[in-house]
Amino acid sequence: MTAATHSSLFPRESDGGQIVTPPRDADAVLDGLDPEQREVATALHGPVCVLAGAGTGKTRAITHRIAYGVRAGILQPASVLAVTFTNRAAGEMRGRLRQLGAGGVQARTFHSAALRQLQFFWPKAVGGDLPRLLDRKVQLVAESAARCRIRLDRNELRDVTGEIEWAKVTQTVPADYPAAVAKSSREAPRDAAEIGQIYGMYEQLKRERSVIDFEDVLLLTVGILQDRHDIADQIRRQYQHFVVDEYQDVSPLQQRLLDLWLGDRESLCVVGDASQTIYSFTGATPDHLLNFRTRHPGATVVKLVRDYRSTPQVVHLANGLLNQARGRAAEHRLELISQREPGPEPVRTEYADEPAEAEGTARRIRDLIAAGVPAGEIAVLYRINAQSEVYEQALADAGVPYQLRGAERFFERQEVREAGAALRGAARFGGNDSLLDDVVELPSQVRAVLSTKGWTTEPPAGSGAVRDRWESLAALVRLAEDFVRAKPSATLADLVAELDERAAAQHAPTVQGVTLASLHAAKGLEWDAVFLVGLTEGMMPITYAKTDEQIEEERRLLYVGVTRARSHLSLSWALSRSPGGRASRRATRFLQGLRPGSVASDARGARAGAGSGGGGAVERAGAARRKRRGPVLCRVCGKTLTDAGEMKLMRCEDCPSDMDEALYERLRDWRAGQAQRLSQPAYCVFTDKTLMAIAEAVPASAGELAGIAGVGSRKLDRFGADVLAICAGEESAEADRDS
Repeated sequence: MTAATHSSLFPRESDGGQIVTPPRDADAVLDGLDPEQREVATALHGPVCVLAGAGTGKTRAITHRIAYGVRAGILQPASVLAVTFTNRAAGEMRGRLRQLGAGGVQARTFHSAALRQLQFFWPKAVGGDLPRLLDRKVQLVAESAARCRIRLDRNELRDVTGEIEWAKVTQTVPADYPAAVAKSSREAPRDAAEIGQIYGMYEQLKRERSVIDFEDVLLLTVGILQDRHDIADQIRRQYQHFVVDEYQDVSPLQQRLLDLWLGDRESLCVVGDASQTIYSFTGATPDHLLNFRTRHPGATVVKLVRDYRSTPQVVHLANGLLNQARGRAAEHRLELISQREPGPEPVRTEYADEPAEAEGTARRIRDLIAAGVPAGEIAVLYRINAQSEVYEQALADAGVPYQLRGAERFFERQEVREAGAALRGAARFGGNDSLLDDVVELPSQVRAVLSTKGWTTEPPAGSGAVRDRWESLAALVRLAEDFVRAKPSATLADLVAELDERAAAQHAPTVQGVTLASLHAAKGLEWDAVFLVGLTEGMMPITYAKTDEQIEEERRLLYVGVTRARSHLSLSWALSRSPGGRASRRATRFLQGLRPGSVASDARGARAGAGSGGGGAVERAGAARRKRRGPVLCRVCGKTLTDAGEMKLMRCEDCPSDMDEALYERLRDWRAGQAQRLSQPAYCVFTDKTLMAIAEAVPASAGELAGIAGVGSRKLDRFGADVLAICAGEESAEADRDS
């Protein structure tokens, strides 16, 4: 368990890292809470369901709820069990509770709480000592596969281990595994019958050796509580009030344990957000959260929608993402309301290729740091870990310090090291290697060598370690292709030297720098500036997301990424993989209707479009227009524009403007009236940059107005007549109607 301290772990609660004096009494615990948080804190009886959006202060609300109950004498500290999913979150909760004068409350993960109970009651329930807990189950899974005469490589071994974990948390026994996989539309890494066989042997070996694994801790605790009513009653006398954080991530097994802890009581408070369910592949399901009011008809339900983390601009984009969502979780989405001052508009940037995207991202990060944003308050988030290499390189080239979270550095990954060794051997002894006899071209040599390490022309089905390994090897193949394009005479030895040089440059000591992380690893974190990169179809949503449910989980994953940003948010994508490549890619369907020149489409239509290579009429027209237009050039100096704001104006920010100032002011007055009428922020009508572009272009027709970035078809239909009338020096149609 992570020890909580009174350091800067909790800056918003701890007054700059100094030890905080607990509130003087129960009423003082409620000071500073907003009305909804206060409602949570004072709802101490009966079942309570807190639907808490991203950045709405859910941890603050539930810790103050516990502390208020303790300080008011309604809850006894030792009778409260607060449960969450990570040691980090549990440690933070304990620290906050101590600061609020409720230090005796237990705050633990499900597994930690269950293991404590299992260790205490095992001698009484079963007799003898508790079986030894496996530190890592991989070795035993490998032996189980060998006993079944099934050969697994290192990555398949990790994936099969993950499948066994999924089966256990969904309470699926080995014999039922193949049917359960088929029913859940889950992509198994191998033949389901083979995995079921390995799973059965694994359970047999555990019994023979008297060992248990992490999932057994929950299963055995459940078994004891079901069979021994005296023990269940003893635990229920100890714990009379339960709080569960991140309830959308509860697995069926964890819910079963929670039910047994509760018994027939309803002294339960759950907190969650169905729109942040992104771990279904581990067995997590939002169904328990969504069904809470059905199971507990008299439950108090409180919604936390005041977002204290992100600016109105970031929140507007996040809400827009969920407004297009489908499915049951989407029906319960929360419309966030920012409580912060306005900030910069999210930047959406389309690049010609991936290296340009990485270099552009690194430049913008360098500019932010120069403007005073600490490097540690900036993150680059991507869909899969294999995407990190190009950003590691771009940041290193730009002199920007960085750190990887939740993944090894690219050149430190096992498969990359193995591939490097194989390429080094081929470069040294290639003349004696029959594998390279008929291969002359450098990329073909690399493909031939890496094919012995698991690279194939087509990616493996599904996700997991096998796919991650393939993506890493594919990144090396692409690097070879790019290298020979830049240096046509390059040999395999030259490439190996290049790889060594890149690897050496990234073996520097860990520094406090820009965070590089996958979207999954970013859950629960936040930064001042977030760059969401690689947002193309096939990566977001990921290629192997096939069903409607999987597509919607990908949308939620992007939503989680967007809501990590406090102030600065950048979304980017590249039209081709490498410089000079065919611009065949397109931006993720999730941004349709949320970026200039696009309109929203429903999930089914977008998925059909993706499958056929199209993207709806508007997206195809936009793609054709981009292809004809080529780079966006400044209409004053001719420089290529990459900044989204400058692209709207069709000129550099510092180039002279020929804007009609009087027209601009009339447009601003009109916009203010529209915003008031629609009860929306002014930027939701048109941004300042779009109004400036209109005042510079002075469009005379709908076609000319539609050609201005920021005026999509939806806004053209809604506001076009007014804007054209104002540009022509007439009263707007809205003004005519009002008069």
